[in-house]
Amino acid sequence: MWLFLATEILLFAGLFVAYAVYRSNHPEIFIYASQFLDTTLGGINTMVLLLSSFTMAWGVRAAQLGQKKLLVSLLAITLLGGFGFLGIKYVEYEAKWKHGLLWGVNFNPASHDDHGEDAGHAAVEAEEVAPAPVVTEAVTPEGLKFEPTVVPPSATGPAGTVEPDDGVDHDTGVQPENVQIFFGIYFLMTGLHGIHVLVGMSLIFWILLKSMGGAYGPKYFTPVDLVGLYWHLVDLIWIFLFPLLYLIH
Repeated sequence: MWLFLATEILLFAGLFVAYAVYRSNHPEIFIYASQFLDTTLGGINTMVLLLSSFTMAWGVRAAQLGQKKLLVSLLAITLLGGFGFLGIKYVEYEAKWKHGLLWGVNFNPASHDDHGEDAGHAAVEAEEVAPAPVVTEAVTPEGLKFEPTVVPPSATGPAGTVEPDDGVDHDTGVQPENVQIFFGIYFLMTGLHGIHVLVGMSLIFWILLKSMGGAYGPKYFTPVDLVGLYWHLVDLIWIFLFPLLYLIH
């Protein structure tokens, strides 16, 4: 079991390395695109998984003590937590699909611009538009007019020291190129994690049925313990995914 968990860690470690490489090479993409992720929903999902991890650990203890009814209740709560997590992810995925915030050639945010901001996304501040330049005309005493001259308003004039360019586009109102890279990474990592959640839920449902028949007690609770380890790993992976994807800005 520990060897299997180690391979799972290596799998996601490779994805984290790819994430780090792309983010270091394209920081403006990650800063811009992360604003379309709902930190509230991501935070709720984090709390749901943490709570389910607690109930799973408590369930293992209940199995060790032979508390059948408590074990069944805790496994059921953990399973409901998994359903809640996937339900919230479905809401997020549906919003991304609706607004064309997808991977590769499927990326088409035009629908997002047409339909406005969605409640499932963080609002992106509109780009500030500088006031139109003032056009003045110079008139000679004889009444002849020179060509119009453009005088920039004081708001657009020099403001003092110019900060050095760090190579990053900090104007999040302007869409950088290749934004689909971020959403490709987002769907790959969260989708793969979602598959692991489904596997964990299937295992929990299996031991739940066995627990209802009194299969586990102080003398035999190994399956509950092993499924608990797998579920904790799933929760741990999400704890890394949440800040890396949702809290970039």
